[in-house]
Amino acid sequence: MDEQSAGTQVDAGGTQPGTAQHSDEDPFAPEVVATAADVPPEALSPLLILDVVERFLDAHGIGTGPVTAARIGDGHSNVTFRVTRDGADVVLRRGPRPPLPRSAHDMVREARIQQALAGNGVPVPRILAVCDDPDLLGVPFYVMDHLDGDVITDVEPQRIQTPQARRAVAMNMVDTLVSLHRIDVSAPPVADIGRPSGYLDRQVATFRRLWDVNTQRSVPDVVRVADLLAADVPRTQRHAVVHGDYRLGNLMITGSGDPEVKAILDWEMATLGDPLADVGYLLANYSEAGSPDSALDLSPVTRRDGYPSAAELAQRYAEASGLDLSDLGWYRALANWKSAVFCEAMYTRYLAGERPGDDFAPQLEVGVPELAKRALEALGHG
Repeated sequence: MDEQSAGTQVDAGGTQPGTAQHSDEDPFAPEVVATAADVPPEALSPLLILDVVERFLDAHGIGTGPVTAARIGDGHSNVTFRVTRDGADVVLRRGPRPPLPRSAHDMVREARIQQALAGNGVPVPRILAVCDDPDLLGVPFYVMDHLDGDVITDVEPQRIQTPQARRAVAMNMVDTLVSLHRIDVSAPPVADIGRPSGYLDRQVATFRRLWDVNTQRSVPDVVRVADLLAADVPRTQRHAVVHGDYRLGNLMITGSGDPEVKAILDWEMATLGDPLADVGYLLANYSEAGSPDSALDLSPVTRRDGYPSAAELAQRYAEASGLDLSDLGWYRALANWKSAVFCEAMYTRYLAGERPGDDFAPQLEVGVPELAKRALEALGHG
């Protein structure tokens, strides 16, 4: 659950070389420094070291001269910076500060997935360079083209503030997902993204184990949902690329003309598997007018007049894909339950003092049980 950017126009000013930007988590821990020597004693490691980034860009022929950088987005996980210099306007994406959970925040894999999908017509940013050496910035990272457009979460650009435009955005979001799910996953390089057979069973088993690792409290409904999901796994109708975090806030919408998806962002969770897992997650994240608040209300604008209902989105997907959505409740439950497990990890890290200044994690004390309750309701056990 990570957001590349939020708000209206995706743009950011620069930070002059030598000027430190400080972390929201710790005001004494600079996010961006000119050199490693500028890090205060006992401070957390910076997220960006400008002279290191400058040398990396030089080595890959990406612009010339001093670099400026500014953080964009408000993700709770991975971090993105807009980096500019003469002849270059790019985005650098990296994981959070170590230590990192095993197999999480794999920026090298995320970059490779986008490179594989770009050749199949999927709207993704162009990857310019990938760094698999954690010694440069503490974690691997990659650099991609900066794109101008709108990422919609809790604020809409003025041109989309009509019922017609809102409906167009939502329906194009579904159509783009259908197109992604039509890609042939049998041939490399797409076939190398994951192992589709047994995807749903592995998801249930993996996240059940993660719950035991992530939690320090008892939430019986989470365990109950795990049992119910495992007992009634649907038959996968076809294999497809599964984005894993497909929602409005992870899409860039064109900044002019008809509102359409310009790019799909945040591919960390992508793999091959059952496409209806994406549909269930999209609808579990989709806020409707009159629906209760949730930790998954990441794009609350969809409560506004003009956005179609979740049922309309499901119908649109079913008609365009030809897939049977009669088990959609199971997939929505899976999405809520997995999100509960993810959120519990954030909450546990917060309790351990590893997320200082985080104003989202405290909400998860009740947010995680509420997600489990939603999962039960989706399964008809509310």
